[in-house]
Amino acid sequence: MAKSQDTLRQSTAKPEALPQAYWPRFAVGVASAVYALATLALAWPALAGKFLVSPHSDQYIAGFAFRDFAAKSLREGNGFPQWNPYLFGGMPYIGAMHGDIFYPTFLLRLIMPTDAAMTWGFAIHLFLAGLFAFLFLRASFDRDTPGRNVSLGFFACLIGGLAYMLGGQISSLVSPGHDGKLFVSALFPLGLWALIRGIRDGRDWAWGAFALIVGLAVLSPHPQLLQYMLLASGAYAIFLAIRSVKGGRYTSATAIRRLTFALGAVLLGAAIGAIQYLPVREYVPWSPRAKGLPDYLVATSYAWNPEEVFNVYLPQFSGMLEGYWGRNGIHLHSEYMGAAVLVLMGAAWLGLKGNVRRSQVVFWTVTLAIALLWAMGGSTPFYRIPYSIVPGTKFFRAPQTVFFVGSLAIAFLAAIGTERLLARDLPRKYMIGWAAFAILIALFASIGGLNSIAMSLAPEQTTERVAANAGALIAGAWRSAVFVLLTIGLFVAYHRGRFSVRTAGYILTAIVAIDLWSVIRNYWIFSEPASTVYASDAVVDYVKKQPEPGRVLTLPPEGPGQRDPNLTGDGLMIHGVRTVLGYHGNELGRYDQLSGKAQGYTPILSPLFWRLTNTRYVMTDNGGIQQLEKVAGPARNPSGNSVYLYKTPGDNPYAWVTPAKIRAADLPAVQTIMDQRFDPRSVAIFDSAAAITPTPNLSAIPAPLAIVVTTTSYAPGKVRLKLDTPSPEGSALVVSENYYPGWTATSGGKKLNVGRADFVITGVELPAGATDIELTFHSAAYDKGKLITLIALGASILVMAAGVILQRRRAIA
Repeated sequence: MAKSQDTLRQSTAKPEALPQAYWPRFAVGVASAVYALATLALAWPALAGKFLVSPHSDQYIAGFAFRDFAAKSLREGNGFPQWNPYLFGGMPYIGAMHGDIFYPTFLLRLIMPTDAAMTWGFAIHLFLAGLFAFLFLRASFDRDTPGRNVSLGFFACLIGGLAYMLGGQISSLVSPGHDGKLFVSALFPLGLWALIRGIRDGRDWAWGAFALIVGLAVLSPHPQLLQYMLLASGAYAIFLAIRSVKGGRYTSATAIRRLTFALGAVLLGAAIGAIQYLPVREYVPWSPRAKGLPDYLVATSYAWNPEEVFNVYLPQFSGMLEGYWGRNGIHLHSEYMGAAVLVLMGAAWLGLKGNVRRSQVVFWTVTLAIALLWAMGGSTPFYRIPYSIVPGTKFFRAPQTVFFVGSLAIAFLAAIGTERLLARDLPRKYMIGWAAFAILIALFASIGGLNSIAMSLAPEQTTERVAANAGALIAGAWRSAVFVLLTIGLFVAYHRGRFSVRTAGYILTAIVAIDLWSVIRNYWIFSEPASTVYASDAVVDYVKKQPEPGRVLTLPPEGPGQRDPNLTGDGLMIHGVRTVLGYHGNELGRYDQLSGKAQGYTPILSPLFWRLTNTRYVMTDNGGIQQLEKVAGPARNPSGNSVYLYKTPGDNPYAWVTPAKIRAADLPAVQTIMDQRFDPRSVAIFDSAAAITPTPNLSAIPAPLAIVVTTTSYAPGKVRLKLDTPSPEGSALVVSENYYPGWTATSGGKKLNVGRADFVITGVELPAGATDIELTFHSAAYDKGKLITLIALGASILVMAAGVILQRRRAIA
């Protein structure tokens, strides 16, 4: 709504319902500049090449490795990788999900180093969250009531955007490294903007735009927040339609037609995500989450506990970052929504009788209440409702992540409150009440009252943290009080005519921004560039020089210190080194069973497990293991640990040839391969559905063959093997690479039968005389999904373009 010059517009609505609305020239540009400054106030170390990652971030322990792997593949012209051989015995890269594979941020990783691309991906989406919220707020009222100008003022929209982007539920997501959540959170208000244009205003192009927005959210890929976004968007779409019908804008038939178009746009957007979700759908039966979460208790883990709700006003109450003392164990984000923002939000609920914005305020208040109850999970009975009736909810934990919806509700209400303040339309009692509340809380904290409450709520094992947090709690209470009093002081001065609307608006913007920044800056933790954080060392170099593939079993550090991505994460993946375990969470379910995840990974210390999984080395910070041969170290790695490399006993090859093969169900298969008496070189145990011909009349276990298999070429998803002696009739090749549909094998140009062998790895039925075998992984679901995605993208763009053309023709007519 840019104007040719700065103006003060007097609404035709009653003064108490709508103040004079100041709009600068190039309003969107001014708002963009404010949001860019707010973003850079947090992200400025990126300008010096710093990496937005901290030791407690998922990006530090795994996210960088995932993304750098794909970026290297794309830069080398190999396309998107389809197989990740480096973690948990191997898994499909797309189907098992490895972050934003197809989301547009992958383009950043093509033009700049992966760490820089990840850093700027966070910063750009924080900026977009503010800008998109601004556009949504501006659109919410600009044509809302025919014949009346009831649009929000510039500062209401500007401050609403700031409240959303800098609110803790959005801006602190960088701390745990949850970029997918940030992507969806940024897209959410843009999606609502498109719904306004389509459902309320009847813009035909909006359906194509909404489909693209939904498609981007699908590709984020964060299915949990996608679910929340679609539920909230659906509720808002129905609200818009009902409100438009009641307001006489159009008929019920038109409302139903436009809601149908919105549903069609959702389906088209879902099709845009087919490139990601067709492989995911295929993978679900193979994943450890195939049956959903175990129970309601797990589904409500990492909910918003009652002691954390007060963090919305006083972020230090339950402790920040390492000072957290609550029930969730870890707490790497912030719930802080801003003391000044809360003052403004409360003002939205005043004087609603007869207000043209009443229905909007009621809708977003109800939305806020539902989001809060949902986020609190098992702390209230409410969560039983979505857990029982909303599809997909039983697959998700951490219900507090829904509160990005509540954050937008707070931003919306704060925008209304800003308008009330700038209209000089706030009761004196309201401001006095807030001042009294802020001062009383600060005084209560100062005499130890809040700390006593915290001590009574804290689990016994975290009471020391409560005591250590006492000083921060007092300082935080006074900090929040200062920003409440600054907001009230501005209102008093403005009410007395000391500032113009423009001056008061910019001062209020600064108060809100500085208030939120002063807390959120603690969550924007930067490190040295990835080239330093993930630098190689002598132990890693030793493994990389070996001629044959071999997995490394990494043991967690025994001493105190920061997390080590090489020992407790996926750091070795960055160097092309395969590990026995890793950090993922959606690895193959059978590999979890074989490695004994439910039993604390006890089997991984067995030589039987090492033999089956090509485990040739153990990496640890313990230099005193006498039972194994030390081959490298000590070497100090970038995390500061002195690490050692030990060789496991035996050869533990990548592949071997067996003289016989049988079929068996999973239970007897896993019991046999983990039996001390069984030699996996003797018989390949294929699953009962494998398309192989079992060895006939096998009455005794044959002796192993003397054939040696060497690896002539190894790359993710493509392996060439050579046998030093031609394979005999009826033999099988067993490869220590997890089996998953998509593996194919050829020898001499002829296709060979491939199946799951020895419970989880790959088996190949060999013809007589084979010496050279090539294995390749390719996902048919990816090919199909890619085609659907391209068609859906084209259709969305076509719908949007056609809508623009139709709109122009109507305007001309």
